[in-house]
Amino acid sequence: MSFTQAILIWPERPALSFLVLFVIAVPFLYVARDPVHALIGKLVRTVTNPLRLIARWLSGCALRMRERNREVLFSLGSNEMRLSIEREFERVTTLVQRDLEGYPALQRKLMDEIAVIEEDYRKSGEVPPPPPEWVKAVEGFAKIKNNGDGVVERILADIRDSIEDIYKKIVAEYRGAYQERHHILKRSLPFWRTANQTLLRVERNITGLHDSAAKIDANVIKLQGIFGKSNKTENVLTSSASTQFFISALVMLIAAGGAYVNYKLISLPMSAMVGGGDYITANLRAAEVAALVIILFEALMGLFLMETLRFTSLFPLGNITEKMRGYLMWASLIILVVLAGVEVALAVMRDAIVAADVALKQSLGGGEAAVAAEAGWVTRIPTFGQMILGFTLPFALAFVAIPLEYLINSGRVVLGVLLVQLLRGAAFVTRLFANLVREAGKLATGFYDILIFVPLAIERWVKRSREQNPGAGKVRPVPTFEKQAAGR
Repeated sequence: MSFTQAILIWPERPALSFLVLFVIAVPFLYVARDPVHALIGKLVRTVTNPLRLIARWLSGCALRMRERNREVLFSLGSNEMRLSIEREFERVTTLVQRDLEGYPALQRKLMDEIAVIEEDYRKSGEVPPPPPEWVKAVEGFAKIKNNGDGVVERILADIRDSIEDIYKKIVAEYRGAYQERHHILKRSLPFWRTANQTLLRVERNITGLHDSAAKIDANVIKLQGIFGKSNKTENVLTSSASTQFFISALVMLIAAGGAYVNYKLISLPMSAMVGGGDYITANLRAAEVAALVIILFEALMGLFLMETLRFTSLFPLGNITEKMRGYLMWASLIILVVLAGVEVALAVMRDAIVAADVALKQSLGGGEAAVAAEAGWVTRIPTFGQMILGFTLPFALAFVAIPLEYLINSGRVVLGVLLVQLLRGAAFVTRLFANLVREAGKLATGFYDILIFVPLAIERWVKRSREQNPGAGKVRPVPTFEKQAAGR
């Protein structure tokens, strides 16, 4: 006999039995209404209060993380703007030292050239020849009328011949003078070109100074916005950091592909150096670890090289001298070149190992002639390709330090923003769950009241009746013995 059948009044009629049991239990449920409501409230508060505390703590952590992220963001932005301003000032200083310091000598040279040009221009001016004194005499002779006198005709012919000779001489002198002026102008042409080039160079220098000044002003305005810590500046810096993060991640992904190619290039010949049968673990060979160590050393030397060349600032190398920095740069470069040479040798060894393996397989299959025919020119192409890759990939990996620095700096900001959003989301979910639990408690309380709605309706009816007839429910007090005796 099951428990359900045991509690039923009429086992053959379970619905009627449950209804009778419910009617019997309603008074008891009504009496226990207030304790049950208190129990439900305590259970709800037991769940919701810790959830609210957790939500408040998460919100506080998100707020503190956001403030810390703002400080880091503004610090990175201010450092970048300061470096940009310093570079522009260095450019302006170099421009001033290189060009503007020679402006007095340039000005003197330009003034001398202008003086020479003015003198040549003055010499090349057209001076009209003075009229001869005999022009008036010729005019007088021209007025003489020819009356057929032979003496007069002879005199006029002589005068005409003389005038023609004089005219030819004057024209020749005039043309010679013009030729001389043209030569003077031709000699002044280089001075004009020199003056033009000088003025163009001055214009370029002034334009460069103007552009640098505009960039410095723009960076100073940005720096003032960073010091002001406005929301607009924060949004701009966050967007810039996000862009740098994704670009740096893409470059690092490409560099990882190059490192994988380099790893595959030298992992096979490394087995001949460290032993192909040596295993560090069950599936990890010592040759693969050695190839990975070489690649990591190449990246490390590239990192130090970029650091000593001031392309990056990942390490605090400001406390070392310039001489020591130079030594470190040359040491990193020499080690990188040596590692590149080692990779070239490993590439050649890899090609030899592959060729020997192919020759062995061909010899086992009866293809010696084919190998001999192909070994002359086919196998040399991949050999040279592997040698070039083995020498260039280490230097390509050396530049990974630049995107790595940007990835670290921008990744701190991006991860901070993501963590803030994650904490805010967790606080929202926790607060939402607390509200759901609270509403579930209210729903349970209402459902409990629905089960006992009949006694509750009777209770409300009695209360309403008492409110409408205040004296109906009062009991008349019985007079005491002292009051009865006093009445008598």
